[in-house]
Amino acid sequence: MSKGRYSKYIRPISIVLDFFVLTILAYIFMRDFVQRTTFFIGYQLVTWGVIAYFVDFYEVYRFTKPTEILTKLVKQFSIFTLVIIAFFSVIREIVPSFRILLMYVGFCFIYVTLFKGLLFYYLKKYRIVLGGNYRNAIIIGYSESAINLQKLFTTRPDYGYRFKGFFSDKVENDEIIGQISEIEGFVLKNKIDDIYCALQELSEEQTKGLVEFADYHQKTLKFIPESDALYAKNLIVDYYEFFPVLSLKRSPLNEMLNTTIKRVFDIVFSLFIIFFVLSWLVPLIAILIKLESKGPIFFKQGRPGENQKEFFCYKFRSMRMNNKSEEMTIKNDPRITKLGAFLRRTSIDEMPQFFNVLLGDMSIVGPRPHLWSHNNEYQKKIKKYNVRLHIKPGITGLAQVKGYRGEIETDEEMINRIKYDVFYIENWSFFLDIKIIILTVINIFKGQEKAY
Repeated sequence: MSKGRYSKYIRPISIVLDFFVLTILAYIFMRDFVQRTTFFIGYQLVTWGVIAYFVDFYEVYRFTKPTEILTKLVKQFSIFTLVIIAFFSVIREIVPSFRILLMYVGFCFIYVTLFKGLLFYYLKKYRIVLGGNYRNAIIIGYSESAINLQKLFTTRPDYGYRFKGFFSDKVENDEIIGQISEIEGFVLKNKIDDIYCALQELSEEQTKGLVEFADYHQKTLKFIPESDALYAKNLIVDYYEFFPVLSLKRSPLNEMLNTTIKRVFDIVFSLFIIFFVLSWLVPLIAILIKLESKGPIFFKQGRPGENQKEFFCYKFRSMRMNNKSEEMTIKNDPRITKLGAFLRRTSIDEMPQFFNVLLGDMSIVGPRPHLWSHNNEYQKKIKKYNVRLHIKPGITGLAQVKGYRGEIETDEEMINRIKYDVFYIENWSFFLDIKIIILTVINIFKGQEKAY
């Protein structure tokens, strides 16, 4: 019997702790400012619960990303703060002290965040330390996706799975422990919790039988798609009355609110860099460039932007004047000046692109704009290449902080770039942008292999 199944109690405990914090802090901070303290406490607990329900505040699992948790916290407290302020309108009282009110909300945020962090840590680490709360799993099929999933189970114990084996009618090797017809007996005998199925392995009759078996014995049945070395699909289910329809999840950047948030951040951040960094950096770099070589200070080159609309991408000139601007830079490129090598290694040559951001041609974070020659070449080679052209290109991006920057030596390197670009577009969040910016700064100081 699987042991340590205590995680189901963690969420209720988390809710109780949050309610306890809200109650105690409300009593400490608000008792001298609110005439009906008990009513205020009741009001805030009810509204907290309602908000939490709609923002899925307590839907935190072992596989939940830290950025998702931060997003939930920001959403919860943003709405909660407005609701608390609205309380005084409901009871027709003037807010007694905004300072005290903000202190109350601030301390609530600190303690709830602390408990949320401890919950997440517990979910991730509990089974590693104590060896409990695991789920037994098998996989039907032996596709690339199935093998990658098995590797995930064995290399990430914090996900809480014990992999028991592959089943397949189509493949025979030492890792296949049985055929599909033998699954039901194996599942019951070995107390399997989750059955993962590669759809291409099963006939319609087998799929129906497995669904009925899983329902009857209360086993979890999950389906994994055919392996596509590049892209994981975000599928959502819509119901047309009782008819389920699967569709690809739209990018968060298709939502006007998210694009507005991203654009406002781009403007504020680029203005900050322009006024406080480029205001003195441009004259300094200009003098050094002129001292070393003849030519303009800035290098201007046409690149494909959003929806392949051309824009001029600006950089500090790091090369001697030449007629090979459409050629990719290579290691020890003779065109690069001594100053240019330093500018490229530290990514200072990219700084003028903050003007591109302010003009609306680029974003701080997004897929890097490629040369037109590469754009035209890889559009034909990589099916998902055009997805990256649906949003504004960025000064930095997920692919760059993961090490895929600079010279493209093989098609595989470009494929990996597109993989990360597509993942970024499909999973965008404001906190992911912040994380990428922080990692970019860290990489500048650490140095990257292809920063030339």
